[in-house]
Amino acid sequence: NALRCSSYLVLTSCRFDRHVHGKKVLVVTNTTIAPLYLDKVVDALTKGNPNVSVENVILPDGEKYKNMETLMKVFDKAIESRLDRRCTFVALGGGVIGDMCGFAAAAFLRGVNFIQIPTTVMAQVDSSVGGKTGINHPLGKNLIGAFYQPQCVLIDTDTLNTLPDRELASGLAEVIKYGLIRDAEFFEWQEKNMEKLMARDPDAFAYAIKRSCENKAEVVSLDEKESGLRATLNLGHTFGHAIETGFGYGEWLHGEAVAAGTVMAVDMSYRLGWIDSSIVKRVNDILQRAKLPTAPPETMTVEMFKSVMAVDKKVADGLLRLILLKGPLGNCVFTGEYDRKALDDTLSAFCKS
Repeated sequence: NALRCSSYLVLTSCRFDRHVHGKKVLVVTNTTIAPLYLDKVVDALTKGNPNVSVENVILPDGEKYKNMETLMKVFDKAIESRLDRRCTFVALGGGVIGDMCGFAAAAFLRGVNFIQIPTTVMAQVDSSVGGKTGINHPLGKNLIGAFYQPQCVLIDTDTLNTLPDRELASGLAEVIKYGLIRDAEFFEWQEKNMEKLMARDPDAFAYAIKRSCENKAEVVSLDEKESGLRATLNLGHTFGHAIETGFGYGEWLHGEAVAAGTVMAVDMSYRLGWIDSSIVKRVNDILQRAKLPTAPPETMTVEMFKSVMAVDKKVADGLLRLILLKGPLGNCVFTGEYDRKALDDTLSAFCKS
């Protein structure tokens, strides 16, 4: 059962033959996913392919390990295994594994083939699609990385059955984002079907993943290197990345930080007079139904936000550009042309100091 969306697949079973070019494969996964799915992936890679040998490296699980030290473990294993330029790296896990494996594939021998097998909602609807790879720096999230496209993205929705509730909700923040920035019809569908998604209804999730991938693939095909349009996919992320960096990587999940950041971006959009109050209410309502935060942690200060946002990747010539909603539902802008007082007022409204 495969649902095709652009060049990406939503599927329940797959064969890897045509995606593995050489005879050696390195599966990169983590301590949580390895006991669940590593053997199955190795079997799929080697079944009918007796000439293929598979190595693996099992990394610690968590955003706080998305760093250079952990990345080196991938390179160490690849070099020790004498992998060559025809090898294939396989990312088996969530967004952290996908980002790190992809970055390793981009850098090892100056670029080798890689496949994404995302196992979380976040990775299936967003991070595995589009070729963004990288690691975090203590001063900012995803500041070190590369654009590097996978050979393919293989999504098995059955992996969501083992996903913790908190991780499930976190991924829904990105699903909601697509509706807000470019697909009002999809947002309205989410409003009607959020309880089905929270209950892990397979048909609802298949549709949500398919529609999300279609939205992302369309944007990426028009602006792969994020010169403008692709940046709109980062609604709420500038505020959200500041929360992740300031509060501590892994303290909040990425989607939890993005949810709070989205509320802040929507608040600022309303203060600028760019959207009406009904959109503000609908955003708060749907995030609450998805059991996601609608405000940053109480420990975040205005100064913490400003210091991290100053090194955000969307800063150009010293000017912080933001993704904000403007007009009817499903419309947004990526701009540095906004009243700075609105940003200050939003930060002050959500921070105690």
